[in-house]
Amino acid sequence: MRVSFFYSTFAPMIKIKRVETKRELKQFVQFYYDLYRACESAVPYLYSDEIATLRRDKNPSFECCEAEYFLAYKDGEVVGRVAAIINHRANERWGCHQVRFGWFDFIDDPEVSAALLKAVEDWGKAKSMTEIAGPLGFIDTDREGMLIDGFDQLATMYINYNYPYYPQHMEQIGGFIKDNDYIECKIKVPEEVPTKFAKITDMVRQRYGLRVHKFSRKELVSDGWGREVFHLLNATYKDLYGFSELSQKQIDKLVNDYIKIADLNLVTGIMDGDKMVGFGVTFPSFSRTLQRTRDGRFLPFGWWELLKTLKWHNTDTVDLLLIGVLPEYRSKGANALIFDDLIRQFQRYGFQWAETGPQMETNEGVLSQWQYLDATIHRRHRCYRKKL
Repeated sequence: MRVSFFYSTFAPMIKIKRVETKRELKQFVQFYYDLYRACESAVPYLYSDEIATLRRDKNPSFECCEAEYFLAYKDGEVVGRVAAIINHRANERWGCHQVRFGWFDFIDDPEVSAALLKAVEDWGKAKSMTEIAGPLGFIDTDREGMLIDGFDQLATMYINYNYPYYPQHMEQIGGFIKDNDYIECKIKVPEEVPTKFAKITDMVRQRYGLRVHKFSRKELVSDGWGREVFHLLNATYKDLYGFSELSQKQIDKLVNDYIKIADLNLVTGIMDGDKMVGFGVTFPSFSRTLQRTRDGRFLPFGWWELLKTLKWHNTDTVDLLLIGVLPEYRSKGANALIFDDLIRQFQRYGFQWAETGPQMETNEGVLSQWQYLDATIHRRHRCYRKKL
């Protein structure tokens, strides 16, 4: 059922309007670029990806999700945006009736942020939801969390960046509590593979027969191993906060978006015989490249900058995009095999730094793997929750 309200007011000068046209969707996406144009730490998201993710006819997540987008206006100008999302698959998995908020950006005016969240709450209540949580996307591979620490650190294209006043607004609005914190680490790429990793790697190979496999493009795309990476992700991430199992259509899109263009030296599989039991997918950092684009658009000439980063690695940083190991193989040291191989690739390419993606602060198993490396926590994101 489509909720019938089109337009609502929260404060005398603030109006909230639901996005209904292609022009308004473009305004919704463009607002972020306008808000952060002068911010040295923010990284423009890929414009085409943003549009495709938000379009019902482009994003396969709409097979299990429904969403509405809202714009806030003040004196006729766009001053904020928010997406309201219901992931029915996730709600069924976690036994809740939750509406998510994401793509949440606004000027430093508490009435604007409060009005946007009220629009999400009202829509959620009309859909019989009993709680609101976010910032969250459609699925776990979308950007999650609100930055609460590390505002001076250069962002990546895979995380949310926001100004310091965002969490201050969340405290002022009232009713929202911390639901989950993610932390991200910056790691100095060592000149040598740490002795501990090397010893564990030798032991794992000899005792368990596990091995590193470097895939060809044909194996990953045509022979189905790229799909297997995300089937494995479903198995390894299934108990993580808010996770929604990926469908085959969602997996096919992720293979097309990431695996097809990846530098295969930076993709590592761990095999037990003919079975994949672990993987690591990493990409050279696009942060500086994206900052040189016009609002995340690569046409007409920005594609050359993208190509230089993707193919010739004109960056000193690599992003650890996805890493996963089946639970029964974690205690066998399969993670060490991944890092032993990837560190050697990073050294060969001359990367000096590696950036992790968001990791739950309570996930001690994942966080402990950085103890043998020179790693520091340099960003923290938070998800909030409120009963409706």
